[in-house]
Amino acid sequence: MTLPKGIKNCITDVPDVHVGHVTLYKHVNEKDTICTGVTAILPHSENLFRKKVVAGNAVINGFGKTTGLMQIDELGVLESPIMLTNTLSVGAVMQGTLAYMLNETAEIGDTAGTINLVVGECNDGYLNSIRLQAVKPEHAITAIQNAATESSLEGAVGAGTGMQCLGYKGGVGTSSRLISAENKKYTLGALVVSNFGTREQALFTANTIENPDTPDGSIMMVLATDAPFSDRQLKRLAKRCAVGLGRTGSTIDNGSGDIAIAFSTAAKINHHSNQVIESMTMIRDDHPIMNQFFQAVAEVIEEAIYRSLQQAETTVGRGGRKLEKAPI
Repeated sequence: MTLPKGIKNCITDVPDVHVGHVTLYKHVNEKDTICTGVTAILPHSENLFRKKVVAGNAVINGFGKTTGLMQIDELGVLESPIMLTNTLSVGAVMQGTLAYMLNETAEIGDTAGTINLVVGECNDGYLNSIRLQAVKPEHAITAIQNAATESSLEGAVGAGTGMQCLGYKGGVGTSSRLISAENKKYTLGALVVSNFGTREQALFTANTIENPDTPDGSIMMVLATDAPFSDRQLKRLAKRCAVGLGRTGSTIDNGSGDIAIAFSTAAKINHHSNQVIESMTMIRDDHPIMNQFFQAVAEVIEEAIYRSLQQAETTVGRGGRKLEKAPI
């Protein structure tokens, strides 16, 4: 039995979570096409550096270039937006995100040290002329400024503009589930950028169309919840993303960067504090509600991947390459 969905069936069903996109699509000439973008996920609407959230991550397959995971592993907090883009634009997006956070937070690099920026990526070079490096720092800033709590756009938008999934047009997908026990009610949401697999792996259709010669690809998976979890527990949730990924046919190929990041908005940790003790509440690991959350992770990741396919449209990219809309 599946769990109930949130009102919007979107990661923004988690209160105060914001999502924004910048989409770049332009045929430059007969050879080159810009087909890429940026997606920003903000855990809340306050200053993210001054009000950190608890976070964890899981590297399911490490063929990727995501920044910031090492410090999340060490300290268990997220202090920036989660930014998603293409592989060769990680630097530009990081630069733009840094500029935005420096403008918002005068103490960074002065009285408060530096900031840990999280930028995830997938390789959209099958459709996108990735060597043109069309994504600029200002696109990252605009994606953050565009972030809102309404339902996120899906399909070929933002970081998903040039992505492929299971040999079809992939992109951004999102989903949410409601979890309850006794008098407690929580929401868990996911947003993915799908860019993995071949048509032979797809479980939803026979391979009736010639399979394009797409690379192994990657997937970025982001979980958000308002449930009180520790960073260790969030890492446990992030690991379960592999279950939802496997349900769609992925075998987590050698060249696929499969990365999951999870955060909780239940507690905000002040960067500036004179307190010796930081008190936090968390769900017990041995309570049955934990299994509901594990089930929810599998469901939202599976559905978000399928929604990334359902909401995408047939797209023509560089050199006339074309990825068809999936027949689902």
